[in-house]
Amino acid sequence: MPLSPLEHDRRYGELDQVMRAYAGCPADDTPERPGRALTAYLRHTWHTRPWALALAERQLREYAEHPPGRLRLRLGEFYAIPDVGLPEADLQRWLYCLADHIRHSVETGEVPPPAVPDTHGEWHARFPELGQFLGGWFSQDLPDEFGDDPDLAVADYRESTDPQLVARLIGELRELLALDLPDPECALALAELGMEVDPPAPLTPGAWLHLVAGKLEDASTRGPGQPTE
Repeated sequence: MPLSPLEHDRRYGELDQVMRAYAGCPADDTPERPGRALTAYLRHTWHTRPWALALAERQLREYAEHPPGRLRLRLGEFYAIPDVGLPEADLQRWLYCLADHIRHSVETGEVPPPAVPDTHGEWHARFPELGQFLGGWFSQDLPDEFGDDPDLAVADYRESTDPQLVARLIGELRELLALDLPDPECALALAELGMEVDPPAPLTPGAWLHLVAGKLEDASTRGPGQPTE
């Protein structure tokens, strides 16, 4: 029978987090160095959930040591490794390579320094609520839902979202702005996080983020029932 959510997370939860880091990235790790995706996973996990690294190392190694057969995969009794562009015969060696790099990082304390996110997975891991906001309210459906008025989209997010999540978004907006990205790189970051429309002219991406953060902060300082501008 298929794995229950609890059993899946117990046996493969952190392994799945490692695999998600490879979305859109090649499995280019070598015994000498981790690739882009694993480096991004290490950087984010060290600074947010360092205890999870030992779990990832164990789950990777156990999966490599006991790979599932085709029948058990078909029945859903095992986690299926996503397609990372490697031949099936090379997967076991690659999983051991990932486990070795994670173990080395934990045992030596070698931590990738803070940096601008380098992969799609790292952008979404670092800015989850911003990804929800941009992907949900600033998709290609914006003109159909809000008449091409981004202020209405921001107001709808604020009014329909728990205040704690709004506060989290404000913090993520300020964190992204603190990266001080040039406008072309800021535009790429917004696209990675799900934005499918351009910021309203004549604002640059950074200026628009400042404006959105300010609107949300102003609204959060007003008590319930107080009018908005």
